[in-house]
Amino acid sequence: MADLPEGYKGIPEEDQKKANVFFEKGRTVADNAQYEFAIEMMLSGLAIDPENTDAHQALREMSLKRKASGGKDLGMMKKMGLKRPTKDDKQNMLNAEQLLAYDPGNTDHMLSVLQNAHRAGFYDTVMWMGPILQKANADSKSPEFNKFIILKDVYKDLQQWKLATDACHYAAMLKPDDMDLQTELKNLGAQHTMSKGNYGTARSFRDSIRDMDKQSQLMEENKDVRSVDSLRRSIADAEAEWNAEPNEPGKLMKYVEALVRTEDPQYEARAIEVLQEAFEKTKQFRFRLNVGKIRMAQLAREGRSLLAQVQANPADEALKEQYRTFARQRAETELDEYTLAADAYPTDMSLRYQKAARLFQLERYNDAIPVFQQARQDPKFRHDAAIALGRSFLESGYVDEAVETLRAVIEEYQLKGDAKSKDMYYWYARGLEQKGDAASAIKAYSQVAQWDFNYRDVQVRIKRLRSNGGGGAPS
Repeated sequence: MADLPEGYKGIPEEDQKKANVFFEKGRTVADNAQYEFAIEMMLSGLAIDPENTDAHQALREMSLKRKASGGKDLGMMKKMGLKRPTKDDKQNMLNAEQLLAYDPGNTDHMLSVLQNAHRAGFYDTVMWMGPILQKANADSKSPEFNKFIILKDVYKDLQQWKLATDACHYAAMLKPDDMDLQTELKNLGAQHTMSKGNYGTARSFRDSIRDMDKQSQLMEENKDVRSVDSLRRSIADAEAEWNAEPNEPGKLMKYVEALVRTEDPQYEARAIEVLQEAFEKTKQFRFRLNVGKIRMAQLAREGRSLLAQVQANPADEALKEQYRTFARQRAETELDEYTLAADAYPTDMSLRYQKAARLFQLERYNDAIPVFQQARQDPKFRHDAAIALGRSFLESGYVDEAVETLRAVIEEYQLKGDAKSKDMYYWYARGLEQKGDAASAIKAYSQVAQWDFNYRDVQVRIKRLRSNGGGGAPS
């Protein structure tokens, strides 16, 4: 039999027997719908025998039943604790699986289970999780390219060519013009044809690599096949270059970029660590700026995942409230980051615009007004900042100021009928309506309707104002 890939970890029979005590208890209490206790028992068993795929699958079935019966996700603080990476890959995998047990549709948690199982050498678990992740990502309304790429690279590392080809195919469908990816897809298909691995009928990962001795030679012959784990190799190469020249900022940033490209919280935590150290050593804010970018990217991923859940469960009010709470906490964190950055780079109006946008999102309109006023001095943000400034005036009760601001930007803006002009006219009309100038408001709303009849609620507002004789009470 071919050698097992480096890092593979088998589980002693004695440990398997110990774990079965927990698994049996978990199945028993799950039959009585005691799902939280069952999840706890299954995870306790998996801590001893993390390669028991029957137990992994049983845990997943329990979590799906719990979800169907109205079970809620974990609280925000608990989730934050479980997402915090440790140095123990097995513990990271178990933490991710606990998160997944309470949120079984979350592909970020699936990816974390897969990646940590891979690093820990639990390849049976990888092979169990992989198809679940691939299907969930493919079936989502917005499949994520990077998840297919990571799945492909993990399968390649395990020499599972058919599965790697499938994952690469999904990635290629999302980026059909990526010629490098199309080439790799062909090479993986050829590799599968030559190797004919048999994991699909094997009972374990160890069985799946029987009769694969010829694959090493085939790999050498197929020079176009990319590295079995290009992301990890890029990280190792970049780290080596940085270690050779630790005072060279370009080498450090190359290492950071390689870490961040994985979208793996553990690698991202390492990137944050080295950036923070560089900032404290040099006092150059650009390193701290990149710490903020990583944290905001992590929040953006979590936000997309939560929003997808809300969209998939439109009647779940608790889920909607959870998303609203998260959105506010995200805006507060981003406000802190953009405030730091704007203070460090006072002439960069893009940072001020983003700061003002978060103040607006947090309904701190009076605070947002002077920052939008500063940001609109930059031609790149002049119109967007002016629209947001007008809205801020409107929300703060400065109706005349809102009307004048929006009128001025309408007169200045050259394009007509595009998204910005519709936004300008709509909020200008809202200001006029609040001011009591119904005739002018109808005229502005009518212009929007002529461009886009289904824009926001213009139809309703025009009809109401006209039914009131053109002078109804402001809404």
